Amino acid sequence: MAVIVFPTLALAELPAPSGEAIVAADAKLEKVFTRTAKLRDGLTEGPACAPDGSIYFSDIPVGADKGLIVRFDPKTKQTTVFAEDSHKSNGLKFDARGRLIACEGADGGGRCVAAYDLETRKRTVVADRYMGKRFNSCNDLSIGKKGHIYFSDPKYLGSESRELDAMAVYRVDPKGEVVEVTREVEKPNGVALSPDNRTLYVVDHNNGNERLDESPNPAKHGAMKFYAFPLGEDGLVNGPRRTLIDMGDENGFDGLAVDVQGNLYLAQRSLKRPGVLVLNADGKEIAFIPTGESQPGAKAPVGIPSNCCFGAGDEQSTLYVTIDVSLYRIKLKSKGAHLWTR
Repeated sequence: MAVIVFPTLALAELPAPSGEAIVAADAKLEKVFTRTAKLRDGLTEGPACAPDGSIYFSDIPVGADKGLIVRFDPKTKQTTVFAEDSHKSNGLKFDARGRLIACEGADGGGRCVAAYDLETRKRTVVADRYMGKRFNSCNDLSIGKKGHIYFSDPKYLGSESRELDAMAVYRVDPKGEVVEVTREVEKPNGVALSPDNRTLYVVDHNNGNERLDESPNPAKHGAMKFYAFPLGEDGLVNGPRRTLIDMGDENGFDGLAVDVQGNLYLAQRSLKRPGVLVLNADGKEIAFIPTGESQPGAKAPVGIPSNCCFGAGDEQSTLYVTIDVSLYRIKLKSKGAHLWTR
């Protein structure tokens, strides 16, 4: 989570997408959900596709309000609340066992990686510490072929004191053992694995502050970059990172998705160019899906995406995007990579 927003996106004002190989020029975003719960500020986040094709996502407030995990059913177009207390969940993913895995943040949240049984809705903490110290604020995750959960641990919100001296990327194995994957990043946010699990992608979104409710917030931020880390057979970093994009003075990226070809779909939070940026594995732009008008300097920006995921089955070419406090979808020509389809 990077910027607090609340206004509603006006779809009629959006420019056309680019990149005919990925998305048709006349493809449109369709709104399928807008927050109705009485939550303060915050945003929708972490969309994840279940094996049955339904989309789960986090609705994150700021402060004392409890967050929600919401389920959207593409067949009925109905949304229901899956968890009335999400423990401030952010990124979500489904593992090969069909469990919903959640990164829970700070600001009164669980500060852990948790797993939900969909039938019983029972929540189990998978990992909440490294070397005996509580995580900062677990943010986003990706799950490998062997069941390893890679997750980022920055801190953007909350009055909780940090116990760890780094904001790093970690991995928890199926037995619950946690290892540090890399701290060669200032403030890790979105994470994803390539379809062959040989590359770990990490968003570095350093907004320069650990308390968005503090005033004044710093005007200067840190790294706004996107990295690729090579992984060895053991699933750990075994070579130098590559910087695929450096956004410089602009706001960078949040979450991301991957298609079966290994292309990357990044939620770009730049106020000059908000949208979903599509890159190939070499970091070359191959498509762009605008989610908002250019609005540099806006105090209440609109149309700022936070994350995305692909649907499944008949919707494997549909990209779901969390924008502001809503959920949208758009039909693409590419197909998403899921753990159960790789």
